[in-house]
Amino acid sequence: MDRIDDVEWRVSEGLVPYEEALAFMEQRAAAIRAGDAAECVWLLEHPPLFTAGTSADPAELFNTSGFPVYDAGRGGRYTYHGPGQRVGYVMLDLDRRGRDVRRLVHSLEGWIISTLADLGVSAHRADGRIGIWVGEGNDEAKIAALGIRIKRWVTLHGFSINVAPDLSHFGGIVPCGISEFGVSSLEALGKEMTMSRVDDSLKRAFPIFLKDLSH
Repeated sequence: MDRIDDVEWRVSEGLVPYEEALAFMEQRAAAIRAGDAAECVWLLEHPPLFTAGTSADPAELFNTSGFPVYDAGRGGRYTYHGPGQRVGYVMLDLDRRGRDVRRLVHSLEGWIISTLADLGVSAHRADGRIGIWVGEGNDEAKIAALGIRIKRWVTLHGFSINVAPDLSHFGGIVPCGISEFGVSSLEALGKEMTMSRVDDSLKRAFPIFLKDLSH
């Protein structure tokens, strides 16, 4: 485990069950709030599954593959997680870093955009659409998703970046409630990346994210 600016970084090999991730986040957030543990970023992959945010609409879940569906407790709608996708769970103390939820989301978006730029991909925010996007016009597609929960001013959940997932799996939902745009990945853009390469870029951009968050 590494530390960056006193934040512990955990990287899990293999596929982490979603229930295990939820339990860890809850326990760690409570320990952070109590002053018994350091803040934490956890990078991992999940087996194929769908998560439902607090705004999820059952009409947007088709799930012809029969993947498990979990209530995530975060904001947002339905999201897919699966192999080939780098999931980052972020447990930070907003009492330390400013109780500004809008700044948190904006800073997370900036962190992902900076990470993708380091990997040779130009990505952007899109007005009125959550997530991070690549391409323009009819070719615009979503490459990363965000979903955050805040409990007693400690953050839970985080983001997912599509490195090389099976993009057909996204057809089981309307991703984040946005039906008129597709989903992309680093692999689909011709960028063959190992997870460790993606992780290195996330780590390089992390201090800038913390600086943006604390302003």
